[in-house]
Amino acid sequence: MKSKLFVLTLLVVFAVAANAQEIITAESYLRSVSERYAGIRDYEAQVVIRSGSSEMTGNLSYLTPSFLRIYFTRPAGQEILFNGETMSVYLPEYRAVLNQNITPTRRSAASLASGEGLNLLSRNYVPSFVVGPGPVRLDDNSQEQVIKIRLTRRSISEGFREIILSITPSTKLIRRIQGRTITEGLVQFDFYNVRTNLGIPMTRFQVDSLESASARASAYVYNNFLFRDSE
Repeated sequence: MKSKLFVLTLLVVFAVAANAQEIITAESYLRSVSERYAGIRDYEAQVVIRSGSSEMTGNLSYLTPSFLRIYFTRPAGQEILFNGETMSVYLPEYRAVLNQNITPTRRSAASLASGEGLNLLSRNYVPSFVVGPGPVRLDDNSQEQVIKIRLTRRSISEGFREIILSITPSTKLIRRIQGRTITEGLVQFDFYNVRTNLGIPMTRFQVDSLESASARASAYVYNNFLFRDSE
């Protein structure tokens, strides 16, 4: 009898241990997504940015560690370029170029959809599943399945009160980023047709290679429009 009880006890212990290993926490899932992006050298995607009633669409290029370019089709001709040190925004409607020097502590935030950007989120926000570790619908009008992680800020100094990441389970690529500001405004980024490790050249992130290069040459230039170049 004692022998049988001992065996049964071991079976229960092993069963509990096995189930414990299968438990997926939001922290561990976010870490696996970060590792996925850490293996991506570059990617291209179509992006839709919504803020309030406005909507912008464009083609995005990213190159590690933090080179970013978005050429917009709506509004047509508008561009955002980050070359690792300076963010430049071209507004053709106003014939204006807005430049902002980005300090090292802010560079990882230049692209949240990157390994470095996700590591920054892990440090500054507390992750939790919106529903659970299983797939849910992207939204009420979609049949697309995603894993949703809610990120709640650790400090009031963060610009977003919370961020929700919607991640495609099969690829562990971010499908949607939603950020809620301290004034309850909502900013949403949707990524479509993400293509990774294409061998994107560095020249794509040089101002002279952009479609608007000639127009930018005659535009008004405003430097450090967001904040001064200081910590």
